[in-house]
Amino acid sequence: MVYITEDLIRKRAEHNECEVFSLEEVSLHQQDIEKIEHIERWCRDLKILYLQNNLIPRIENVGRLKKLQYLNLALNNIEVIENLEGCESLQKLDLTVNFVGQLSSVETLRANLHLSELFLVGNPCTDFRSYRSYVVATLPQLQWLDGTRVSRSERIRASQGLDEVRRQVLVQEQDYLRKRAKQREETQRGEAGEGGDPCRTSVENPERNQEEREREFWHTPCVYTPESRLETHRHLEETRKSNDKEEEKKPKRRTLITADGRVMNVNEPKLDFSLTEDDERGLVVLELQVFRHLDTSLLDVDVQPTYARVTVKGKIFQIVLPAEVKPDSSAAQRSQTTGHLLLTMPRADGRVSRTKTVSLAARENRDRCSSSLDRKRETPETLEVDPSCRTTVDLLVVPRQKAREGPLELSRPAPPGPNSEGFLDDPEVPPLM
Repeated sequence: MVYITEDLIRKRAEHNECEVFSLEEVSLHQQDIEKIEHIERWCRDLKILYLQNNLIPRIENVGRLKKLQYLNLALNNIEVIENLEGCESLQKLDLTVNFVGQLSSVETLRANLHLSELFLVGNPCTDFRSYRSYVVATLPQLQWLDGTRVSRSERIRASQGLDEVRRQVLVQEQDYLRKRAKQREETQRGEAGEGGDPCRTSVENPERNQEEREREFWHTPCVYTPESRLETHRHLEETRKSNDKEEEKKPKRRTLITADGRVMNVNEPKLDFSLTEDDERGLVVLELQVFRHLDTSLLDVDVQPTYARVTVKGKIFQIVLPAEVKPDSSAAQRSQTTGHLLLTMPRADGRVSRTKTVSLAARENRDRCSSSLDRKRETPETLEVDPSCRTTVDLLVVPRQKAREGPLELSRPAPPGPNSEGFLDDPEVPPLM
């Protein structure tokens, strides 16, 4: 049984910043409520109240809602229209699909002068002869009945024969009340185990399996009454609870591979790991930090071309690999110091980065050169040119010759060599310098 509490109303008052005292509209439908309470004290300014699809048997505790304009009580267990005289502003009342059999109880709505719409569709009273004429004549302020507008001519005809219609309605009402009393008596006998309503006795045998009891409960015909509706609700509630318990007992398995074939990453044991690629050797390396003292027999490794799966004490660790690997050539090892699990998986494409081999002497020479370069970088560097590569005379670096005694000797030209044969010396030609 669900009670109307302040927390429940506050949750339904989010549109009003969760304030209850100034609430003008609240929706409490489909909450399995079995009694109306506290609303008239907490929500005095309420104008619209939704209580449809619950298990409410009576209209009560709403008489102080002076500003209430619309009350929805459809799909409940109400049998009598009552306790609405204090709702002075009530304009619309919805009692669709209830169990109102006392049609004369609509006379209590005469005090609601602003009532213009009334819905009684799906109630036993709508099967009474002259039902509509009686309601239209009894409530002159009514403008709409069961979604149909009340015309002026219809109201006049209903008012002319009101006495005879009331007499017929009261007779049918007494017949219905006797029928209801008989149904209640059969229900009480069924609850006491003396037979009666088969809907109740079918669920009392615990020896039958669940499937047979469900089939018998839903296929056995029974009378639609407030008691049977309440029993149906309780049966559904018990079934739901039993199903929830069975679901809790079942081990929950995560989705490892979706329906479209996509592999999911799962870490149920919550272990730290590292996934790297060794390009030099063409390997994909997975290091899983398994507990050090965990027995290796509790580990199960499964390597596939696109993913790797490790089961640790029944908990699954699964990861998608960055490249396709060769499962047959893969290896799994555990560290003897840390206990970590190391998976080495060669790539299927076979790509391996080649490295150039260097001799030991060349490596030492390279290291020595690099260390000398590092030392040189620590001091400022200047640009120097090799003197042997100069092509012009630098006057700044001309060496000074020591002073000698006597006149400066000039350079003499080399003596001419012997003349060739057939040479004719012409005195008129000046000599070549």
